[in-house]
Amino acid sequence: MCVNSIKGSQSGFTLIELVVATVVGVFLLGGVMFTYLSMKTTTSDTIEMGELQETGRMALDIIGKDLEMAGFWGSFNGLSLESTTIDVTAVANPGNDCSVGLNNGSFPQNSPSSFKYIFGLEATEGANMGCITDAVGQSDIIQIKRVSGQNINGQATSANSYYLEADIAEGRIFAGDGNMVNAANANGTVWRYMHHVYYVNEQQYQMGNRTVSVPVLMRKRLTPAGGMTTESVLEGVENIRLLYGIDNDGDRNVDTYLTAGQMTVNEWEQVTSKIVTAQLFVLVRAIEEDADLNRTNKTFTLGGDGGTSRSLTFADNFRRLLFVSTIKVKNSEVETW
Repeated sequence: MCVNSIKGSQSGFTLIELVVATVVGVFLLGGVMFTYLSMKTTTSDTIEMGELQETGRMALDIIGKDLEMAGFWGSFNGLSLESTTIDVTAVANPGNDCSVGLNNGSFPQNSPSSFKYIFGLEATEGANMGCITDAVGQSDIIQIKRVSGQNINGQATSANSYYLEADIAEGRIFAGDGNMVNAANANGTVWRYMHHVYYVNEQQYQMGNRTVSVPVLMRKRLTPAGGMTTESVLEGVENIRLLYGIDNDGDRNVDTYLTAGQMTVNEWEQVTSKIVTAQLFVLVRAIEEDADLNRTNKTFTLGGDGGTSRSLTFADNFRRLLFVSTIKVKNSEVETW
């Protein structure tokens, strides 16, 4: 019996096959790397845009909610606080409460004119209103006075806040002491008194071996201990501007929008003209430059017409977004809240 055995021949890759395989592999790897880098850049841009969107939304929300409640005095049934109806003998206006020029103090003490619960100006670089030393120029400052929206009668006060005890016809302002407060009048209520001033400055931070300048939305807040204390509210807010919607004929509709620089004493005092709305412009900026952005001479216009518009042009690689909102001042021209 014969058995035939067949041996199969075996051979390796040729040089040409190896070269072709290597070239194909390089192309595939390059495609994968390109896709990865593109996705990384896209993800970074998306995150940064999301952060800008969140910063702008929060800035509009913080200032807007404060502004729409400006001039709210709880159960006090008057258009404004005046020294003839509000007892302020237990408090004193702090020396640093921005009561300079047209603006009066935190409390209606011997006010020669109507009490200004909204007041603004276009900031100059550095010192402004006797209470701010580090404002960014070409940005607005807005002051708001009101009480919070919760009656705390029968609850403990905070030693870090002032309060308004009020009924329909009169009231008194006092500093909290941590103890429970009960209104003297059976129909009385007690509300936390608030005086805020918003503005923009720049702060320096160390990031590794670099010093980075970051724009910050700042707030001055009235406290019994330190007068107007300073708070950093939100990083990335580079500029704010307001246009005030004025009702001149009492129909509760806006007749004209004015910048802070165009507002007169009569309009700030709101005796005959009323501030019924405000357009709030907020320009936000990324914390760090984007080397791949390559934008030059980008211009943003923050409201106004013709010579009153504020146009800001930048020749850097910071990503920016502009936000705008129209806010109704709810307590203008009302006798009950």
